[in-house]
Amino acid sequence: MVSRGALRAHLLTAGLAGPVATSREGSLRSYRLFAARDPRVTLGLDPQGAWGERDLIALMADRCGVSGDPGHVSGQDVIDPERTLNGLDAFAGRLAAVAERRGTVLFGTGHPHRLLGFYAALADALSAAGCLVLTPAQGRCIDITTRFGVRTYTIDYVRGVAMVRAPGARVAGCETGVHTHSPLPVRAALEGAAESGTPLPELVVGDHGWVCGAGQLGFEVIGLADTDDPALFVGEAEGRVSVAVPVDDAVRSAYYRPLTRYVLNRACLSQ
Repeated sequence: MVSRGALRAHLLTAGLAGPVATSREGSLRSYRLFAARDPRVTLGLDPQGAWGERDLIALMADRCGVSGDPGHVSGQDVIDPERTLNGLDAFAGRLAAVAERRGTVLFGTGHPHRLLGFYAALADALSAAGCLVLTPAQGRCIDITTRFGVRTYTIDYVRGVAMVRAPGARVAGCETGVHTHSPLPVRAALEGAAESGTPLPELVVGDHGWVCGAGQLGFEVIGLADTDDPALFVGEAEGRVSVAVPVDDAVRSAYYRPLTRYVLNRACLSQ
């Protein structure tokens, strides 16, 4: 069991909260792109509000604890660890709710190198609790626009968690994948579930386009987001994301293990 105090200390020590590796310059760039409705940062969300750059700075200050001063333009971003802990508590609450009714869940990540283990442990626990962890559209090809042009990827699952990988890069089921912000994989997965008659998810858990893409379609979604990912917090503010947890999403994968233990304990899913 990981106490709230111990996890708070870990968040700060590991750089998951407090001063994080994400730069203020990078976050402000994302806010400007979001304000311009650049699909690279809207992540499949179609915002209802105007959400100019200053609106986003104010929102991210409220939801994450970053500086709310538009004149603060350089240095490291900062995440308030209390906001991270509160987000994890709410995140655990949604997992507990779906576990109680033995619901259907879809997991997906655009950060497989960092966050696969976190989501996989949650998927294992929900499966053990009687939930159906979905794996639709396995092997389906998707064309995603990248900075290098259009690339074709395939949907794959590792321990119940969806990701995309380059065709033929490694054998299916191995723990490598491609970093992506695109909502196209979750759209393809949901389409595959509908076509095959597989039950649709009652909850989608993940990050980036997996959360925003599904939330835009009306599914309940929860996920993790860094300070340069305003889309999840806009979605939360507009009611299309149930929980967005502010946390650095690119530290070493082992650093997320205490978060896993904390969430499972709070959700009463510890083995």
